[in-house]
Amino acid sequence: MTQSFWLFGSRLNIIADRTTTEGKYDLIEGYFPPGSQTPLHRHTRYSEQLYVLEGEFTVWTGENKAVLKAGETFLIPPGTAHAIGVLSDKPARGLMVASPSAFARLIAEVGTQNENEIPDMELAQRISAEIGDEILGSPDNLPSK
Repeated sequence: MTQSFWLFGSRLNIIADRTTTEGKYDLIEGYFPPGSQTPLHRHTRYSEQLYVLEGEFTVWTGENKAVLKAGETFLIPPGTAHAIGVLSDKPARGLMVASPSAFARLIAEVGTQNENEIPDMELAQRISAEIGDEILGSPDNLPSK
């Protein structure tokens, strides 16, 4: 059963999580409005694979910058500082696989049902630390070159 949440301006649908995958992975569908961007961050305990369904995502990792269009994919290994953004004037939609399962927990525990509700940042920091995520900067801070 799909669960839907708003988290930092994006709509995230949990399609599969630890309860249905024996903890092996999470499958998340995300809708990202134009101009949205994640903060610079790192997942220390799981990889993240992004598959673009619609629109265009820009992914920054270290010295690399990739612009992904529908049908393209990008793997972010554990420990890699990265940011993901939608720089075009159109929204983007993608699938994310986190392996092993962890990211869906953050979405479910911190996400909100109301698009305009601000998430509990103290809870977000605690859950992020528990699943091994590290926030390294604000959304306008990209990986160093």
